[in-house]
Amino acid sequence: MSDPAHTAVEEPVPPAAHSGLTAREVAERVDRGDVNDVPVRSSRSTTEIVRANVFTRFNAIIGVLFLIILVVGPIQDGLFGFVIVANTAIGIIQELRAKKTLDSLAVIGEAKPTVRRDGIPTAIATGEIVLDDVIELGPGDKCVVDGEVLEVDGLEIDESLLTGEADPVLKQPGDPVMSGSFVVAGGGAFTATKVGREAYAAQLAEEASRFTLVHSELRSGISQILKYVTWMMIPTAIGLIISQLVVEKDDWKEAVRRMVAGIVPMVPEGLVLLTSVAFAIGVIRLGRKQCLVQELPAIEGLARVDVVCLDKTGTLTEGGMDVKELRLLNSADESYVRQVLGALGESDPRPNASLQAIIAAYPDSADWRCTESLPFSSARKYSGAALNGPDSESSRWLLGAPDVLLAEGDAALAEVEDLNAQGLRVLLLAGADRELDDPRVTDGVRPTALVVLEQRLRADAGDTLRYFAEQNVAAKVISGDNAVSVGAVAGKLGLPGADAPVDSRRLPAERDAMAEALDRGAVFGRVTPQQKRDMVGALQSRGHTVAMTGDGVNDVLALKDADIGVSMGSGSEATRAVAQIVLLNNSFASLPSVVAEGRRVIGNITRVATLFLTKTVYSVLLAVLVVCSQVPYPFLPRHLTLLSTLTIGVPAFFLALAPNKERARPHFVRRVMRYAVPAGIIAGLATFAAYLLARQHYGGTGALAAETSAATLTLFLISMWVLAIIARPYTWWRIALVLAMALGFVVVLVTPWLQHFFALKLVGTTMPWAAVGIAVVASAALELMWRWVGRRFPV
Repeated sequence: MSDPAHTAVEEPVPPAAHSGLTAREVAERVDRGDVNDVPVRSSRSTTEIVRANVFTRFNAIIGVLFLIILVVGPIQDGLFGFVIVANTAIGIIQELRAKKTLDSLAVIGEAKPTVRRDGIPTAIATGEIVLDDVIELGPGDKCVVDGEVLEVDGLEIDESLLTGEADPVLKQPGDPVMSGSFVVAGGGAFTATKVGREAYAAQLAEEASRFTLVHSELRSGISQILKYVTWMMIPTAIGLIISQLVVEKDDWKEAVRRMVAGIVPMVPEGLVLLTSVAFAIGVIRLGRKQCLVQELPAIEGLARVDVVCLDKTGTLTEGGMDVKELRLLNSADESYVRQVLGALGESDPRPNASLQAIIAAYPDSADWRCTESLPFSSARKYSGAALNGPDSESSRWLLGAPDVLLAEGDAALAEVEDLNAQGLRVLLLAGADRELDDPRVTDGVRPTALVVLEQRLRADAGDTLRYFAEQNVAAKVISGDNAVSVGAVAGKLGLPGADAPVDSRRLPAERDAMAEALDRGAVFGRVTPQQKRDMVGALQSRGHTVAMTGDGVNDVLALKDADIGVSMGSGSEATRAVAQIVLLNNSFASLPSVVAEGRRVIGNITRVATLFLTKTVYSVLLAVLVVCSQVPYPFLPRHLTLLSTLTIGVPAFFLALAPNKERARPHFVRRVMRYAVPAGIIAGLATFAAYLLARQHYGGTGALAAETSAATLTLFLISMWVLAIIARPYTWWRIALVLAMALGFVVVLVTPWLQHFFALKLVGTTMPWAAVGIAVVASAALELMWRWVGRRFPV
């Protein structure tokens, strides 16, 4: 294992040394099937989507009950079956739309490794790599297949995502390369020895990147609730079947109809559908904003985020920089320094943003030649090169962070501090006396010049930071740059706490102490890649849900460990591979949209889940009361289909897709059940009371139909009040939604053919008004319960 500071230096190998395969050799391997045919990061197949939506436990229960009703009739008591078919179709259509969006974005965001063919470097799709291809590597590139190193130029590869070992490995020709590892410094090339599903990380990557709805608190919570429902439903249904057959022994068809009516509403089938639809629509909405959601739970995770860690470069600032000024030190000659900087720029085949600015400002002179190089590393904070000048004089140079290369107290550091305070980035050019691979190469360097770089602030970064502040999400800027410089940039964007930047070299290593410092501070500079990872872990140890954004290879470890990793589309291939969300438009301003989408999905599903489970609770309670009282079940399937459609199905669909900015809170099951259980009990008891009162009031032929109508009116009014509570806070469209559902029920009551179709006819005035009175009392109890539970059981 190699320490980055001890990196050995290799003579660059000319690309012509390994020209790669010829077109004929590639064709032969394609014919043999030696192709990297691992499926592209993608969604579930169409078959899997249809199977997942159709073959569910509750669809099977509802399907059997529907077939029973088809036998005993009439068809209006089987309406629930058609509703399930429609719901399932909606779920399939929405997920297929999400699949199409996800697949198209995956193609846009797919990395294209550089492969040498016929001696020409060519960028190709990952799936087009064949056995024995020569693949070039540079900083941030991910190794997409297994192979063997051919060429090296200070090549350092991080294998931590596979082995867990944090230190990068210095590679030499002949060393193995594992798929899934990535380059942290230097460059080189390797030969593909294993492709497709034979590659080390292929199956792991395929499984990890699959479109999935699992491993989220929301989905696991719903599964837990459905398990409870199943346990309650089976014994209750058996008791109901027996009791109805005993009570209605002269009319077994009526007994079966009322038994089915008791079982169907126990099934919260629409809850699973709405969750799938909400996630799918979330993917589609984010896709339109060029956000690739690589793992669906990321939408939920971002809704729970309360700390977002930002890398300055590429997030708060644009990727590019400009040389603002060149300050000479120790009477250096400006013309000579310019030539050295130009030669240093030319020595790096894959320059970073800082070096690109230097190359643009100081073109290379043909009289200079690089004999060996030390690539830039985030851990070292500097790069270097040995140069031969026009007079054949050899010299060694380092270019990097002044506070790393210079001894503490050096006179030049005061000047650097002033420049950093203005938000400028400063690099030191220094001559070195030791060999570049000497661990003490920075000892006794000769400061020659300060290169002052100006960073371009993102125009939308300030608005984004303000959004997070308004949403009570703490923003922490974590950068490898000088802390004062980073603080100045963050200060220009209005970040609270930017006036007290922290140098991370002075942070305590102990996790609790580090977490305390992180809670206090907002800007951290001179952070190493391993420290970024430790910071994420320290924040998580305090119970924070952490999102990490970044685009460089130094961000990969932290992105992987964060609850949510967000990568820029232009970032390194390694960062895009481990991130759950990729911003393909490279705009930090897209993050509020992603957070808002997550909050909308989670907040709304929590809201509508209360509606569905209230119905389940009162259905189970009514069935138990009917079994104990040995009376006919008060409803037919058509009555509960009507009630479910007007008080749950239609309004839940609109409420699930409505805007919602509330940050998601934990304990989904407890939050839902603390309201659903008492609300269901109140609704069930009040409805059964109205039913028993109607049984006392009515008599003779047609009494059961009149009793059912009174009970239906009571349950509808109570369910409407539950809906009115869930719909808060009110907006014009929420009020309109509740009133429209109420109007729908009135239309059924006053339209003769609908009265006949749904077997609903209120008889007399005494009992209907009594039903209204019972519903009013129950609604008042619901209101008091809602407020009491909120105070007594806060979550």
